[in-house]
Amino acid sequence: MALALASCSATTLAGTESEKKVAIATGKAQQGKASWYGARFHGRKTASGERYNMNAYSAAHRSHAFGTKICVRNTRNGKGVALRVNDRGPFIRGRVVDVSRVAANRLGMMRSGVVPVRVYVVDKQTKSGTSC
Repeated sequence: MALALASCSATTLAGTESEKKVAIATGKAQQGKASWYGARFHGRKTASGERYNMNAYSAAHRSHAFGTKICVRNTRNGKGVALRVNDRGPFIRGRVVDVSRVAANRLGMMRSGVVPVRVYVVDKQTKSGTSC
């Protein structure tokens, strides 16, 4: 279960590189911003080789292994959803995760597009799309 920082500007629970490695090893949450991507990318190949499906509970993360299950929780409204990592990104400074359209809807972020989140690894048996 790897958990790493997406960028130096993201707010995290750990500061130095060694502290970040400890946070990764212990499964502490990553904090930052989430954005979502939808129709423009629907059907295109992801970094994992599978086709992006905006109606599937999936996410793009810079360092988690493909197939890793993560919980993304909107810290503004407390809504959280389990997602499977199948792509790389986001590539915008300060963002730690990109979520699919259906996940964005569940997180209540369709209108704003970008929200503050906490991201942490969950058990691989967790079903994508479940609340967390």
